[in-house]
Amino acid sequence: MVATSTLKNKNSECISEAFDRRYDQSYIEDALDFWERCLSEPPVGVGLSVGDAESLRQEAGTCQQLAKLLEGCLSRAKKSTLHCAEVLVPETLTRRISRDVLRLAAAEPCGLRGCVLHVLVEAERGGCKRLERIVCDASVVPTFELTLVFKQDASAWPSLRDLFHIGACFAPGFRHALKLSPGFRLIKKKLYSSSPAGTVVEEY
Repeated sequence: MVATSTLKNKNSECISEAFDRRYDQSYIEDALDFWERCLSEPPVGVGLSVGDAESLRQEAGTCQQLAKLLEGCLSRAKKSTLHCAEVLVPETLTRRISRDVLRLAAAEPCGLRGCVLHVLVEAERGGCKRLERIVCDASVVPTFELTLVFKQDASAWPSLRDLFHIGACFAPGFRHALKLSPGFRLIKKKLYSSSPAGTVVEEY
């Protein structure tokens, strides 16, 4: 009631001002319509249904799980494939990747459950190193493949002096830290489509 009263007062002021400035009747009606809409329309997000809220909660949980899965993949590959003591990952990288993976999976019949995810890291001298092949749900026949390519931060590659220092502490070809770039590549391939449109490449 207080808000309604305040808005009615403002309506009166608008009408009075309009007459003082000799505005026509259409201007006055537009002003009244504006304030009526303010009263009748709830703020954005207030009308969110319980189902929509639950869907958003589930999506956020899936995104978090996928981000942890990618971080675990990088952790497991440190010594076996990446030959380093630690992998430095930008703070929001795995969450950004997870959101894009879910977006690309949204149009598929089984969603993320029908995805096979290949995880790779760009090598310094070209090409890529394969880390893992992840089947999101073994009980579902895959309908599409996603290839995720992590990019290395070129500015963090060791100099010749660093290589001599690392060589004194670690085995040949073993570095102390590998730093990833905020950028990455996602390649989507539909498994049951022969048209070129079945493959999508996104670069970030």
